[in-house]
Amino acid sequence: MVIRLVAAQPAAMQGIEVLEAMGELAVNGGTPVRQDPWPDWPVWDDTEEQGLLEVLRSGAWGRQYGKCTERFEEAFAALAGTRHCIATTTGTAALEIAYQAVGVGPGDEVIVPSYTFMATATAALTVFARPVFVDASPDTWSLDPEGVAAAITPKTKAIVPVHVAGNPCRMDELMEIAREHGIAVVEDAAQAHAGSYKGRPLGSIGDVACFSFQASKNMNGGEGGAITTSDDAIAERCWRIHNCGRARDESIDAGSVFSTNERITEFQSAILLGQLSRVRDQADTRRQSAARLYELLEDVEGVSGVHVPGDGSESAVHLFLVNYDPSAFGGLPKAKLLEALAAENTPAAPGYTPLHKLGMFSREGGSPSVAERDTGLALDYSGVTLPVTERICGEGGFWIYQKSFMAGPDAVDGYAASFRKIQENISELL
Repeated sequence: MVIRLVAAQPAAMQGIEVLEAMGELAVNGGTPVRQDPWPDWPVWDDTEEQGLLEVLRSGAWGRQYGKCTERFEEAFAALAGTRHCIATTTGTAALEIAYQAVGVGPGDEVIVPSYTFMATATAALTVFARPVFVDASPDTWSLDPEGVAAAITPKTKAIVPVHVAGNPCRMDELMEIAREHGIAVVEDAAQAHAGSYKGRPLGSIGDVACFSFQASKNMNGGEGGAITTSDDAIAERCWRIHNCGRARDESIDAGSVFSTNERITEFQSAILLGQLSRVRDQADTRRQSAARLYELLEDVEGVSGVHVPGDGSESAVHLFLVNYDPSAFGGLPKAKLLEALAAENTPAAPGYTPLHKLGMFSREGGSPSVAERDTGLALDYSGVTLPVTERICGEGGFWIYQKSFMAGPDAVDGYAASFRKIQENISELL
């Protein structure tokens, strides 16, 4: 259980050893474990600046006039390992478009995890489909294949594996279930840029996939999204839906679509081309840092990294997911642990609220929920119990943001030292 940070280690770790020995927790006035600031986010340089100036001076600010978005789509499709990429205004818009493109519509059911950002479910509501919430696997925190199989009905139109934190889902099992039942698979890869499952890029395994470039993501466009697919008909439908119904390839029978305008700007694409130029190197840095923390936490009772499934798989490490056992910390509530970690300058966050418990789905006083009122759908989740999701959203789990892992492997030693320091001085918090 004990982590030994000895003098033979790098200087940053030597400092941690001295501070750890000081004892008193920073939340009570002691000296924090980590003294240095964490890296800033976003990371940018002349690449983004010059790209923005080129678009500005060109006067071609919309994608229908310029070529920057087209260049970005080609490059991002290569990263995702697909033939097609359609850039969109947001990751949420990408999901809404992808659901439509695979045929999800009124009265259909879409199987989604409850442990995810709300857009995975609300995007289904925008096409008047009903989200069906399935529990997470206890080892991966992602969509449980057995739960998916049990949730399928004649109304099921799509399964949505969410690569939460950038960790891949068990895609082989989920694809097998989907193919057996003739159901589309929409990968929610919003957090998974440059991740992979058994050597295959995330975003290339399902029928279609969606990415986000919102400001916290590993590729930051402020906002923005992308749809990736190697299915020509799905790509053409996505194009028409996001581009006011206009066709890109008249030779493809994509059928009629209900369309909108979700085109990204040339300014966003210029920024994203710059972000894309360093995404692989940044992913490698995060992975090296995460591997170091996985190793260190093996010797800390009560905290551990969440399993990444599949030989040859690589997480994008948008987040580092942590299992937490309060009993190893004297019963310390998660909120108190996070407060103590923040004081040591090793911050972490509580994670999601289970989607099936969101206020929008609450039937207060027997009245229809907000979601029911606004969609006209029957959405009664009051009897839904998902024990794994509820445990990790409760006291059993939290996450560390990707910015900390950009500091490199040595820096995450501070997290292990903080856990140990809190554990050794737990009486100060109880």
